[in-house]
Amino acid sequence: MFWYEQDVQGVEKCKTLVENPKILFYGSSSIRLWDNLYRDFGEYKPLNMGFGGSTLAACIVYLERLMVGLNPDIFILYAGDNDLGDGRHPEEVLIFFKQIIIDLRKRFGNIPILYISIKPSIARFNIIDQIRFTNKIISSEIKKMDNNVYFVDIFEKMLDANRFPNRLLFQSEGLHINDKGYAIWTETIKNFMIEHKINLR
Repeated sequence: MFWYEQDVQGVEKCKTLVENPKILFYGSSSIRLWDNLYRDFGEYKPLNMGFGGSTLAACIVYLERLMVGLNPDIFILYAGDNDLGDGRHPEEVLIFFKQIIIDLRKRFGNIPILYISIKPSIARFNIIDQIRFTNKIISSEIKKMDNNVYFVDIFEKMLDANRFPNRLLFQSEGLHINDKGYAIWTETIKNFMIEHKINLR
C-alpha cells in the first residue's frame, strides 16, 4: 500500500498539533477534508487522522503505526466508502470492519468506538444498494458486539425528498461533502453522543 505513504506521513506530522487529543477521527478523505473539525469538536480536543482515498483495509494496515503514542477517550471511524468504490463486496467490508474493531480493542481497551455509516454520494449512486446493504450488515454486527461500539447513521439525513443524495450537501464532483454536509455530520454525532451519554473520561 505504498501509494498511501505520503498521506500517512502527513498524518504522523499532524499528531504533534494536539497535545493529548481526547477524540480521534480516523478514516478516509471524508475525515481528512473536514476543514472545520477542530472548531466543530473543539471541546473534545480532537485529532484529524484521515488520509485520502483510504479503504477500511488500509486503515487496518496503518492503524498500529499511526496510533503510537495516542491514548484517546473516544474513537470515531469513517471508512468503507472507497472499498465499495474499488469493487469490493459488502461482506468483504464487513470482514475488514470486524478486524479493525478487534485491533482497536487490543490497543485502546473498552473506549467508545463510533462508526459513521457510509454516506450516499452522487458520484457513487450506481452502487447505492451496496452502500445500503453494507450499512445494514455493519449495523447488525455492531448489535452483537460489546455495548461500547456504536453505529451513527448519517445516510438518511443526506438524502433529499426524492431519496437521492442531496446535492446541497456535496461538492461539485459529487463525491465529497461540503460545509453543509459536515454540519449535518457534526450535529448528528454530537446528538448521538449526548443521547448515549458518551463522554470524555
